[in-house]
Amino acid sequence: MAELTEIDPGAARDWIARWDRQQEVYLADREDRFAALIDAVEAGTGRPDPLVLDLGCGPGSLAVRLLGRIPAATVVAVDADPVTLSLGRAAYGDRPGLRFLDVDLRAPGWEAGLGPAPARPFDAVVSTTALHWLSAAELQELYRVLASLLRPGGLFLDGDHLRRNETEEPVLARLDRVLEERESGRRLPGGHAGRAEDWGQWWQAVTADPALADLAAERDDRGVHHHGPESTQLAVHVAALHAAGFAETGTIWQRGSNRLLAAVR
Repeated sequence: MAELTEIDPGAARDWIARWDRQQEVYLADREDRFAALIDAVEAGTGRPDPLVLDLGCGPGSLAVRLLGRIPAATVVAVDADPVTLSLGRAAYGDRPGLRFLDVDLRAPGWEAGLGPAPARPFDAVVSTTALHWLSAAELQELYRVLASLLRPGGLFLDGDHLRRNETEEPVLARLDRVLEERESGRRLPGGHAGRAEDWGQWWQAVTADPALADLAAERDDRGVHHHGPESTQLAVHVAALHAAGFAETGTIWQRGSNRLLAAVR
């Protein structure tokens, strides 16, 4: 990975602010879902200093919000994307309680990349809008590993667009879509065109920035791309969590297909 000192912290924070805005193009109630997830960590771990693993952390958007609310927490934030990981490190590298690690969740034995075992098992594992990038087989292995990293009673919390099976639940699946579309329409009337940078435009701008171009090229070399469309299905996640030995699994916050899926170790 390119030297992190090449990225100015102020410039990194500007890029992350743009990242957050373009994410809201696709998730108008993103901050509400962040808040619900952090509520669950706060209430569900039962301690003021939870040890949290953030999967697919991107530039640290969830991690810094969690530490803002629970300052005594420790967050281990992992990602395989050299662009967003480098931005997060440059912007928040000196944040107490936050550690960024370059870890590819698709790789067998990825948990070794977490380094020496922590003093205690993780109290919570969290993720937002990331795990649908994995294939169903990769998800099954991921959840098996997570079961070994979490303490008994620990929480897994995944905020993402996880959809119902349209063959088995056609009416409810349609209602999920309608509710989601109407929520977005209320928050961004007329759509984002001409008003907000989208995913593709953000990445085009990153590639054009001399300070980030090498990292963008490294991202392409690593193949950090979406390749698991079946993992947008709610049933795929629920089945894999049960197979991994999680005791309770269910949606604890939802707007359409945008949901917070929780599981108890």
